[in-house]
Amino acid sequence: MNYSTEKNNKVYLMGEIVSDATFSHEVYGEGFYEFYVKVMRLSGQADILPVTVSERLIQGALLGKGRTICAVGQFRSYNKLENGKSRLMLTVFVRELLDETPDKNPNNILLSGYICKPPVYRTTPFNREIADVLIAVNRAYNKSDYIPCIAWGRNARFVKNLCVGDKVAISGRIQSREYQKRYSDADIRTMTAYEVSVSKLAAFEAGEEFDIESEFDLYTLPKADVAPVTDNIG
Repeated sequence: MNYSTEKNNKVYLMGEIVSDATFSHEVYGEGFYEFYVKVMRLSGQADILPVTVSERLIQGALLGKGRTICAVGQFRSYNKLENGKSRLMLTVFVRELLDETPDKNPNNILLSGYICKPPVYRTTPFNREIADVLIAVNRAYNKSDYIPCIAWGRNARFVKNLCVGDKVAISGRIQSREYQKRYSDADIRTMTAYEVSVSKLAAFEAGEEFDIESEFDLYTLPKADVAPVTDNIG
């Protein structure tokens, strides 16, 4: 498998599996399963992240609840119909399972794509600057993944001046965040959002050559020698 053509969306993840695997969908006879992984932050907090794995990778692997998973892949989006409305879903799509590497950052993502909505800049009551930005990341078969990102401080100030269509490269981590959604006065539910917390960011011209891995020092993927996984999550 040639990972050199997939530099625009790369994830390295290591954490504890905290749910049983459930069947998700099938593509060309290949089954995919979903579960959740707990990844610890340096602060001691944890991100609980959705992960999708092919049955081809699961075979012979110890991926039960309570086990540690170490994987590389991509952060994918897809639309799911819920109550008659389309909802953007996000998942870490595993491309390869690795041996544990405790010396590596357990939650690392690199993205290169295009801003597809005007960034939303705001400040908190404590005067902390934040900017929300949605990035469209191209992948094979003329598909794109739509990845919500959140920038802080000087990165937020930089992002607020960018426009729809601008090309950016981002590195950071995937985080989970709970929030309250009100359906009615009597129905308030706790929901979970997933987004990329930006640590480094750069903008560049669409035709400009940009060595993302060199700039952002992402974990380098090893050469793979595994059965290919269908490049689709449905």
